Amino acid sequence: MEEKLRLDREIIAMRVAHELQDGDVVNLGIGIPSLCSQFVPEGREVLYHSESGVLNFGPMAEPGEEDVDLTNASGQFLAWYPGMSFFHSADAFAMIRGGHIDVTVLGALQVSETGDLANWMLPERGIGNVGGAMDLAAGAKRVIVAMEHSDRKGNSKIVKECEYPLTGKACVDIIVTDIAVIEVTDDGLLLTEVAPGWTGQDVQAETAAPLKISPQLQDIQL
Repeated sequence: MEEKLRLDREIIAMRVAHELQDGDVVNLGIGIPSLCSQFVPEGREVLYHSESGVLNFGPMAEPGEEDVDLTNASGQFLAWYPGMSFFHSADAFAMIRGGHIDVTVLGALQVSETGDLANWMLPERGIGNVGGAMDLAAGAKRVIVAMEHSDRKGNSKIVKECEYPLTGKACVDIIVTDIAVIEVTDDGLLLTEVAPGWTGQDVQAETAAPLKISPQLQDIQL
């Protein structure tokens, strides 16, 4: 059986960017989420925020134009951007804890069928890093998870119940992966979009948690 194509990391980030509304203050986590600043839908202004103390950053720096003092959460160099502002990390966290972040985009190790998020600790490797994830999961008005659908061993990262230590409970609103877009609803996980060439049944076969398939199921919209 021919293996179906999965979307690359940049395409996942591009799809996530379509969820961002004009004027949103958006915090981006490490990994795929950090790529979202490369993609802002035409006609919208998005103010990207970082716990390190920067607001309103844009795309990454071109080779040769890097500034060691200007990086995102993943340590990637950012380009200078009109309207950028800089402040103490304590003020950046105060913005999060004060409910001033409209959207956070985070990676995940596991997401449960009720929207629980685990993204800070790999018990089998004995390593973890909380960073600002717990504050963001609790303080942001909307939480989007951007990740590959399966881990390196091929196990589903969308599960009935998280086995890894939790970052937050019932905090995830939508999941965008390399094969699907899934909304977390009061009635469970709703599959709304699939990667080209995939069916709802194909995605369910790759997902440990049960999915409800939307009657309006469509290919992932970019």
